[in-house]
Amino acid sequence: MAGREMKVLGILGSPRIGGASDTLLSEFLSTCEEKKVRTEKLVCRSLKISPCVECYSCHTTGDCAISDDMQKVYPALLESQVIVIATPVFFYSVPAWLKALIDRTQALWARKYILKRAPPTELNGRKRKGYLICVGGTGGERLFDGITLTVKYFFDTTGAQFILPALTFRKVEGAQDIIRHPSALSDVRKLALDALSSD
Repeated sequence: MAGREMKVLGILGSPRIGGASDTLLSEFLSTCEEKKVRTEKLVCRSLKISPCVECYSCHTTGDCAISDDMQKVYPALLESQVIVIATPVFFYSVPAWLKALIDRTQALWARKYILKRAPPTELNGRKRKGYLICVGGTGGERLFDGITLTVKYFFDTTGAQFILPALTFRKVEGAQDIIRHPSALSDVRKLALDALSSD
């Protein structure tokens, strides 16, 4: 049963506030809040996150040497039972703001695979879970393949189990498209309730 002991972290990859991805993420988080679950929302565009400079400091210390907003993202990632990413497709990948955040989790990768300090896979007796909600403007058959792979390895570094399949929507350009979609909002609400389950 959901409760205050849980935390859900939402990550918005879209640079467009109020767009389709933001609408879906807000629906996910509000569903969790209705169940008295604490939520946090990170808007990548609003964060000052520099790209990884591949200095390898994290391979020795487990910590990133760059001092910016990513330093508050690391604890948010590791202290959440549920992490959900909502993003549009940019050239069959994630937007640059989100990619910078993902690349900077190299520090968590180093902790896990070099320093053997794996992130928690459970918190408060709950398995940690990761979810992807993704929208794309075209109908390409492999539209979400690149993002799904990227997010798979991101969740691996954070200790969250990537729950598949991802929730994806084709031929969506803006918030009105997603609001008019026959099942999008109800699909997201169901996904949020599934995320709060103890299974």
